[in-house]
Amino acid sequence: MDPIEEKSSKTVDIYRDTWVRFLGYANEVGEAFRALVPVSLVWGSYAVATAYVTADAVDKGKKAAVAHGDNPGRTTRVAVAVVDTFVWQALASVIIPGFTINRVCAASLYMLGKSTKWPLPVRKWTTTAIGLSTIPFIITPIDRSVDFLLDSSLRKIYSAEEEEKHK
Repeated sequence: MDPIEEKSSKTVDIYRDTWVRFLGYANEVGEAFRALVPVSLVWGSYAVATAYVTADAVDKGKKAAVAHGDNPGRTTRVAVAVVDTFVWQALASVIIPGFTINRVCAASLYMLGKSTKWPLPVRKWTTTAIGLSTIPFIITPIDRSVDFLLDSSLRKIYSAEEEEKHK
C-alpha cells in the first residue's frame, strides 16, 4: 500500500492528530506567563488543559464501548480505557509539565534577579520567553517517562486482571 494512501485511510484522532492536541499544553503556556498575568488566567489555562484531558478520556471510553460491543467485560474495558487515558493525560499534559515550567520560570526569574541589573519587566518577559522555549524540549521526555511509569504500575494491574479473566 502506498504510504500516502495508508495515512489517509487511517482514522484521525481529533485529540491526538489535530490542532486540538495543543489545548493540552494550555497550562504550560499559562505557567510561562505567570509572572506577567493575573493568577486567574493561569488557573484558566489549567481549566482548558483539564477539559482537554477529560474530553480525550471520554472519547477513548466511547471508542472502547463501540469496539467491544455487547461482549463480556465491556464495562471493564471501557473503564480501563477512560482511566488509563485520563491518568496518562493528567500526568503527561497537565501535572508534570505544569510543575516543570513553573519551576523553570521561578528559577530563571530568581537567577535573573541575582545576576543582572535588568528592570523587573525585562526579567519577567525574559522568564516568559525561557518558559515558552522550554516547552518543546520537555514534551517527549515527559511523555516517555509517563509511559514507563504507567507500564510499570497501573498497566500491570490492568493486564493482570485480563489474564485472570482468561484463566
